[in-house]
Amino acid sequence: MKFTNSVAVTLATAGSLVAAHGHGHAHFHKRAVETETETAVTAGPTVYDFVVLDPSKSGTPEHMSVDEACSLLAKHELEWLGNAIPNACPTSTSTSTPVSTSTAAPTTTIAAQVLLETSAAITPSSSSTSTVVPTTSAASSTSSAASSKSSKTSSVTGITAEFPSGEIDCGTFPSDYGAVALDYLGLGGYSGIQYVTIADAVISEIVTAVTGDSCTSGAMCSYACPAGYQKSQWPLTQGATGQSIGGLECKNGKLHLTNTEYKTLCIEGTGGVNVRNELGDQVAVCRTDYPGTESETIPLSALAGEEHPLTCPNGATYFKWEGKITSAQYYVNNKGVSAEKGCQWGDGSEPIGNWAPMNLGVGYSAGSTWLSMFKNEPTTSANLDFKIKLVGDDLSDNCRYDGAGNFYNNAGLITSGNGCTVSSSSGNAYFVFYE
Repeated sequence: MKFTNSVAVTLATAGSLVAAHGHGHAHFHKRAVETETETAVTAGPTVYDFVVLDPSKSGTPEHMSVDEACSLLAKHELEWLGNAIPNACPTSTSTSTPVSTSTAAPTTTIAAQVLLETSAAITPSSSSTSTVVPTTSAASSTSSAASSKSSKTSSVTGITAEFPSGEIDCGTFPSDYGAVALDYLGLGGYSGIQYVTIADAVISEIVTAVTGDSCTSGAMCSYACPAGYQKSQWPLTQGATGQSIGGLECKNGKLHLTNTEYKTLCIEGTGGVNVRNELGDQVAVCRTDYPGTESETIPLSALAGEEHPLTCPNGATYFKWEGKITSAQYYVNNKGVSAEKGCQWGDGSEPIGNWAPMNLGVGYSAGSTWLSMFKNEPTTSANLDFKIKLVGDDLSDNCRYDGAGNFYNNAGLITSGNGCTVSSSSGNAYFVFYE
């Protein structure tokens, strides 16, 4: 999104700006030509990646082998975080099957870094990422296992590790440095890829990759971060006519930092803003990949009963468009839509993705956090099929959606505009999803 006013006005008027993005995306970013030949893709075997969240280490995640995790689960020294995944641990009579490396049979693994402090924040219920946490009674033995694992993987980095610019192949997704691979997009794990042409020191042309394309020399390769975090990389040089560019640069076959102010790939927002799902089904909340393709490909899946942080960018320090501050924009899909389905570009046949019924705006400026919700008009006339309310200790006003297309503040029904905006000096607030 591009913002020309203060955050308060930005969030209040973001509905029209988002809509312009929804229909005008191709005007700013040309898309690679889709092949006219239909290719049948057979789903490959599922790969399970176990991550242990140890409370004694402030929830810092550590990878664990399948055998070790399943053994500790069987001894009740670990427990599932959320619902158990039935087929994650092989039975004693099962036969192990090697992971296919065929390009026609991709796996469905989602990077484990998504877990961090947020459980399976972007992972839908059908995800192959498995998470286990130590039980209280077995904390000491779990800590010992984690310590042993750490000694074996001292070379493994993480979200706080500095990225070695110019050393990693462009085809190697940098999940070891906190980035979250989105394999289901078919872009090698990247959330978006832009092939750019530079002329006279400005980016004169941008072609946005489509499924099946890859991060190659001359491309800007964007990536997702765990919930509560956002990517730190975008070049100073942006599109000549206002397009946004973001991600790591693939140059001579290697990934390079584009914003050397930050050495890590993911940085935290200001914190305090969360979603709470009180529904009986999952909700996919999708942030736009901005700066970058501006598609809503940064996913968060809030399962029933879960809470997760939304990233709130600091307007003073995060990406600025033509010198003006920007905020985060989220697309909210109807209940039951998975993140894989809802957090990618749609075609308008269903109210999902960029056609999702509801948008949320989150930003920080001038000492206050600004929060908004608004219908995704004129892109779609569909109404979100559940209610949303903002709750917090010091909200400037009420802001509530009734599930039937209407918004309310302290004065009652809002009859002008298509949403509502409030501020919070503490920055602590929840978007609550409920029936």
